[in-house]
Amino acid sequence: MIDWFVSALRSYPEIAIFLSLALGYYFGSFTYKGLGLGAVTATLIAAVLIGQLGITISPPLKATFFLMFLFAIGYGVGPQFVRGIAKDGIPQALFAVVVCLFCLVTAYFGAILAGYDVGSAVGLYAGSQTISASMGLATDAINRLALPPDQTKALLDAMPVAYAVTYIFGTVGSAIVLALLGPALLGIDLEAECKRYEQEQGGGDKEIGGAGTAWHHYELRAYRVREGGPIIGKTAHEAEALLPEQRVFIERIRRGGKLLDATADTVIQAGDIVAVAGRREVLVNVIGHTAEEIDDPQLLAVPAEGVDVFVTNKEVDGKTLAELAKMPSARGVFLRKITRGATAISIPILPNTQINRGDIVTIVGRTQDTTAATKALGVPDRQTDIADVAFIGGAIAIGALVGAFVFKIGSVPLTLSTSGGALISGLFFGWLRSVHPTFGRIPSSTVWFMNSVGLNIFIAVVGISSGPGFVAGLKQLGFSLFLWGIVVTTIPLVLAMYVGKYVFRFHPAILLGCCSGARTTTASLGMINDRAKSTIPGLGYTVTYAVGNTLLTIWGMVLVMLLA
Repeated sequence: MIDWFVSALRSYPEIAIFLSLALGYYFGSFTYKGLGLGAVTATLIAAVLIGQLGITISPPLKATFFLMFLFAIGYGVGPQFVRGIAKDGIPQALFAVVVCLFCLVTAYFGAILAGYDVGSAVGLYAGSQTISASMGLATDAINRLALPPDQTKALLDAMPVAYAVTYIFGTVGSAIVLALLGPALLGIDLEAECKRYEQEQGGGDKEIGGAGTAWHHYELRAYRVREGGPIIGKTAHEAEALLPEQRVFIERIRRGGKLLDATADTVIQAGDIVAVAGRREVLVNVIGHTAEEIDDPQLLAVPAEGVDVFVTNKEVDGKTLAELAKMPSARGVFLRKITRGATAISIPILPNTQINRGDIVTIVGRTQDTTAATKALGVPDRQTDIADVAFIGGAIAIGALVGAFVFKIGSVPLTLSTSGGALISGLFFGWLRSVHPTFGRIPSSTVWFMNSVGLNIFIAVVGISSGPGFVAGLKQLGFSLFLWGIVVTTIPLVLAMYVGKYVFRFHPAILLGCCSGARTTTASLGMINDRAKSTIPGLGYTVTYAVGNTLLTIWGMVLVMLLA
């Protein structure tokens, strides 16, 4: 039975790949306090073990899925990347560049001092910085070194060995350094700083309730307009302005037995029963104390909906929520959620929070109000399972063709490689999609598949192909490799924290989020948010993540060029 199983895997290597994915995703899902191996490392370990059976896999398969992965990475971070380079995210973008340089230089000198070859150096870099994608570009670069086939194979086999040994501390250690040691090294109380930031940005106490709970932050209640009341003769807009610090809206009116949808110009009369929407505490504690509340189910049965809106309008790009709330199209609409970036970071809803093109905002209100607001902000982000595959194939092909060009300076060949071209293509078309959302629709589930499964198939092929040499390489490099991984992981993070504090002078509440983004370590951001008891650190994550994810991937190729 065992002989048949081994023979089947050797005859049908695709089975070995899917078995590696199954084991990798299963064991990678186990975590302790938010930390675990993750799907990538678990898939690599599973593939290495399966690779001990001597399985041969066709090389084009690895490259195909890696191009798909890189395009998805670029597509997801494109809007934030371009914004960081071109607009008001420049300080965070520059910070990410500096941190990425720290990562490259530390790995370079670490490999030199340890005496590692190019393959081990790239694995040390990729694992300690938890940037698996860099191994793909490094593989292309190593293949272009024109070395004898046996030397090339030795370098490529050494890469996943060093990656697997250093990745664990690269993930766990970065979370420990940033979330646990970071506040102490910087001398800050992270929770207090986040509260101070909220107050500075016009925020109040942390909101509770909402969708999925019995208590709702916004409600609709009915009140009778008494004789001599202060809003008689005023328009709905004028009546709403009597509470300038609050967002309350008259949505509907019962007048003489008839139901009327209220507009900003509707005049309030004595005896009207008005349906008012707003924050629950305002309706209960402010309006409720001065007005007679009426139970009128028919009046309160206002057609309402929640809509996800993809922000594309350049007129609202960079505006704060306080500024947007004054727009006529914002009347009657409440904001429930802001999602930003490829990692779907939830952005805190504060008066001074800025909205960016490429954000997805969830708004609630009357159907006619959400329709008007959606038109002003961008386009509805409708749920769909259909991806624009023609766009995906064409964009990857264009990027790969551009990357295939080789320019020579003297005898030195310079090229993006097909991998680099796919990444740049993803950045460009991802940004273009945020500006002109009439094409290139890729559902988030499809982006996840291209990103996660594309990378892990590449990793599975690498692990299976290098499996026979993995054990020998581990014996050769030994425990010192793990120690060098600790050094190369820790130094850039410590430098990043101090540079962010004293050179870029980021607010302490977002500083550690900036560090997490620049190093693309989502695990550490989760721990930082837990320690802060807030999502404020996420404000520093998205732009730095977009820049960091791009540069750290490219550094795999650069490191090969430096060491070769």
